[in-house]
Amino acid sequence: MSTEHDDARPVTIYTVAERAGVSIATVSRVLSGSTPASAMTRQRVLRAVEDLEYVPLRAGRPVDVPSHETHGLVLPGLRGPYYSELLSGFESTAAREGQSVVVVVCDASKDAEASVRKILGRVDGIVIANDTISDAMVRQIVRTTPAVLVARDAIEGCDAVQVENFISSAELTRHLLEHGRTRLLFVGDPDTSHDVSERYRGFQHALTRTRGAEAAPPIRVQYEETSGRRVMEALREIEAAGTEIDGLVCANDELAVATMVLLGRDGRRVPDDVAVVGFDDIMTSRYLAPGLTTVQQPMRELGRWAAIRLHERISGRKFDVHPQVLPTRMVVRGSCGCDWDQTAVVSD
Repeated sequence: MSTEHDDARPVTIYTVAERAGVSIATVSRVLSGSTPASAMTRQRVLRAVEDLEYVPLRAGRPVDVPSHETHGLVLPGLRGPYYSELLSGFESTAAREGQSVVVVVCDASKDAEASVRKILGRVDGIVIANDTISDAMVRQIVRTTPAVLVARDAIEGCDAVQVENFISSAELTRHLLEHGRTRLLFVGDPDTSHDVSERYRGFQHALTRTRGAEAAPPIRVQYEETSGRRVMEALREIEAAGTEIDGLVCANDELAVATMVLLGRDGRRVPDDVAVVGFDDIMTSRYLAPGLTTVQQPMRELGRWAAIRLHERISGRKFDVHPQVLPTRMVVRGSCGCDWDQTAVVSD
């Protein structure tokens, strides 16, 4: 069995077979799951696939092999309303096209790229959301498998569906500045998400164009409700050092909602003492008192359009390959300092 590979030679099913010490028919069976293979054989083939970073070549399938009628969807998680809405929009649209959906959840406990590689032979195309796998692997995949990127930087030759983040975040920040809030703080880690990096860029853009406005470095936390306590700890540390914060621009609504609740428990009033704004417009944001000023993004539409673009690519569309950017809009409630009628929440 060969243990080396010449990087100048393209990796093919023959390379994998040679590395694993099996026939190409065995490799094909293991990757397609068409017939059972022994645990030892399967392990050898999959290890060779991972070592060689082999991506199954769809064009090499026999013409009489039917399509899988299955779309793949790669997500960083399923917690929270963002991903549940995205998944709902994706699944319902795929179902209308007669497609089933295989979901790969790439959390920190898994080898994301190995998990994705294992499903490539079982799907007709794949949607890759957020920064779940590297750009290098995406470039490998798109050479052989129809793919669409969601909420991550575009890659040449690959469809992408995104939401508008920069303009709406700048507008949200300017709105706080117009309320006289000049010591603002961004909550969220811009380095871990395409969307959040764009929101932070919009935040900075608005601040640099406003005389007297100040911002400490962002509080770098994950975009989950449980990060609220870390936000409060960081806020106390910043203010203990002599900077009194009067406005928080949160990377998403989950962070904003958790922070508003904890500020209240700390005896601080929103928006009187600290204004808070978010991003997403999840259902909870309108039922708080005061309601959360935020940006509404079309989460379900994001999933729907990802499924549409993927189906088009699988069907052979080669033109019009560029990022599709869905619009967002600011929703003003009371957490920013605006008057807000809670009785009107059902029509918000």
